[in-house]
Amino acid sequence: MRGRKKIWMTTMLLTLSVLGSSLTVFASDGKAKYVPDMYASIYSLIPPVVAIVLALITKEVYSSLFVGILIGGVFWSGFRFEKTITHVFQDGIVGVLSDSYNVGILVFLVVLGIMVCMMNKAGGSAAFGRWASKHIKTRVGAQLTTILLGVLIFIDDYFNCLTVGSVMRPVTDQHNVSRAKLSYLIDATAAPVCIIAPISSWAAAVTGFVKGEDGFSIFIRAIPYNFYAILTVVMMVAIVVLKFDYGPMKLHEKNAVKGDLYTTEDRPYATAENEMEEGKGNVIDLVLPILVLIVCCIIGMIYTGGFFSGTGFVKAFSGSDASVGLMLGSFFAFIITVIFYAVRRVLSFSDSMSCVPEGFKAMVPAILILVFAWTLKSMTDSLGAAEYVAGIVAGSAEGMVNLLPAIIFLVGCFLAFATGTSWGTFGILIPIVVHAFEGKNETMMIIAISACMAGAVCGDHCSPISDTTIMASAGAQCNHINHVNTQLPYAAGCAVISFINYIIAGFVQSAWIALPAGIIMMLVFVTFMKFLQKKQTVVFLQKKEAE
Repeated sequence: MRGRKKIWMTTMLLTLSVLGSSLTVFASDGKAKYVPDMYASIYSLIPPVVAIVLALITKEVYSSLFVGILIGGVFWSGFRFEKTITHVFQDGIVGVLSDSYNVGILVFLVVLGIMVCMMNKAGGSAAFGRWASKHIKTRVGAQLTTILLGVLIFIDDYFNCLTVGSVMRPVTDQHNVSRAKLSYLIDATAAPVCIIAPISSWAAAVTGFVKGEDGFSIFIRAIPYNFYAILTVVMMVAIVVLKFDYGPMKLHEKNAVKGDLYTTEDRPYATAENEMEEGKGNVIDLVLPILVLIVCCIIGMIYTGGFFSGTGFVKAFSGSDASVGLMLGSFFAFIITVIFYAVRRVLSFSDSMSCVPEGFKAMVPAILILVFAWTLKSMTDSLGAAEYVAGIVAGSAEGMVNLLPAIIFLVGCFLAFATGTSWGTFGILIPIVVHAFEGKNETMMIIAISACMAGAVCGDHCSPISDTTIMASAGAQCNHINHVNTQLPYAAGCAVISFINYIIAGFVQSAWIALPAGIIMMLVFVTFMKFLQKKQTVVFLQKKEAE
């Protein structure tokens, strides 16, 4: 078996080299690029798997991620000390921090942290909390409002996570909603909503990967088949309305009702609890900066897409650079907010500037995890994890046409979970799908592309090393591992139903049949879980009375 695998891997590598892939591109000095012995093998997936398992076991994310990074470096270097160290630090950590896209996201994070600090100091958050207490009377209302806001802010998942978190956290705290539950609501309205929103950075990313086709048109037609994203929203609303939770989330919510919003002792954002100040602010001091931020970020994104150079709005958005757009948008929103607060005399210029280091400090945990997650991804990339998975998918595509969407969904889940990136998963799988179905069966191509997107979002949703998951934790100011542990059972349940749905879709090839079937299955599942939980509670009470 091993011999066959080695032969297959050797053949694949030779083929790639003949085709002129990056594996054998010669450097300018005439030397061949270094290719590790474990390239594009099963070993390429070990570093992220180790990091994820360690994080879930130890509940400590920084060391777990670094161990995964170190293993990746050791595998890449062939167990040589010097090569390991240089690859981990120079190619890995320094490399991801030298990437312009990553730096843009970090700048956006910092600026957003500063703006949140300013809104708190100006009293805007406190004023919104007072307004919300008069209009939002119940825990269900607080959670549904969080969902609604998450759905409305569909432009970008990073932006969604941090904005919804900063706005709704005082409201959910007031109604004793656990930070873990808030993280789940934020996360479930981030990537799942962005992937079905035509005007979003995610739509832009997907359309860019569909070469030789009308990417935007395909994205629109794929929305009804994006079962995981749609069913996640259905599940989330059903759980909130029916007022029940299961798995670890049940304990967190039970403790929250009693006043403990965290459950665990580790509270990385404990200093932020006292940030909310009464100040002179009104609701407008929270709402206007948020609206300005949304408008500026939209303008920033279409600017990078060439809108002001004559490109159409939709095309400009689909061709935008989210990193640069969000960075520019957040910067101008910050400037406008400083001026706005100074004119209204709710926050002086010096007070606004004092929020700069404070806002940066609040984002340090998220930045650290992000940098480590990006570095881990660079380790898996250097080991050829993407090529390994792509080879498996391409080799198994023939003879399984009707089951291919379900298979693609599972592969997308696994790849995004292991690497922590959904966009990278799009880039790997979508071109394979387009090539497999182009000119043969357009409907199946649409379904399979949807399966790619759904699987990528699902894996991203579950993974503790996903940047979106990290952002959701930061937005809710929740312990990251708590968020992952409580969210996993929900995401897993939704994934199973989505998988079944893709089997159905592969045979019926109609969204009008498959999507309603999926929604019905999800509602039945949620109702069953509530019934099961109620039955367990009755049995428990009976045993307690008998004692």
